[in-house]
Amino acid sequence: MKQEKGQSKYYILMESLRQDMMTGKIRGGDKISSENELAAKFSVSRHTVRKALSILENDGLIEAIHGKGTFCVERARVGKGKSSHNIAVVTTYISDYIFPRVIQGIDNVMTREGYSIFLKNTGNSQKNEAKALEDIMTKDIDGVIIEPSKSEIFCKHMNQYEAMDMLKIPYVFLQGTYPQMKNKPNVVMDDVEGTYLLTKYLIELGHKHIVGIFKIDDSQGMARHKGYIKALNEVGMYYNPDNVILFHTEDRSKKPAAMVKQFIESKMEMDAIVCYNDQIALE
Repeated sequence: MKQEKGQSKYYILMESLRQDMMTGKIRGGDKISSENELAAKFSVSRHTVRKALSILENDGLIEAIHGKGTFCVERARVGKGKSSHNIAVVTTYISDYIFPRVIQGIDNVMTREGYSIFLKNTGNSQKNEAKALEDIMTKDIDGVIIEPSKSEIFCKHMNQYEAMDMLKIPYVFLQGTYPQMKNKPNVVMDDVEGTYLLTKYLIELGHKHIVGIFKIDDSQGMARHKGYIKALNEVGMYYNPDNVILFHTEDRSKKPAAMVKQFIESKMEMDAIVCYNDQIALE
């Protein structure tokens, strides 16, 4: 058993079993291997096994039946049992930019309809999103609203979504979708058309040297970049990659402003800027 720095053996065993349950490798009603079998498989003591199983039992994922063994608990899902009236909402941020208003709007509708919100924040990290979905699948949830993290990048935790499909947990994407999940339910803006109209407006005002600033690790950023290119191509204006600033989540707070400053100091021809969003424009 591979042990990462700072992780206890019981924790690694517990997470391995939890992952198998979440992905369907261990299904509801399946018997869990005995303490001796788990101890041998993971090269740990029976005490370590008991500690891991105790936590999973407290979390409601397994149950011990006297004289029979330990079993994975059957989970009642939407369409199979009573509604919990709980909806999970997973967003990239909670307190920044437009997110407080987005979350407030969702919560207002849920409250009106008699539902409660279970909120998760990923910081636009796919790793954090995977952990959030894992946690959600241990809760009594009727459905999930998800703003995908770095949605332009191939989803690395498809097993979590496959597990939700298996558990019949419905989910809808907000503001973007992963490349391999375009067919899933989603609520998105027409980012291509919006940025096309914005760039076209600047062109009609007579601007000839329009700089573009776009985020490239989220699908909406790349869609807005396409709208910018579409408007330039429509009037025969040259798309100059040197006039385009592309940034990632990690350098959002520094790169756009620094590059614009560099353009100004170098006296580069620039008479308008199309920004990824108004937050970038203000900065």
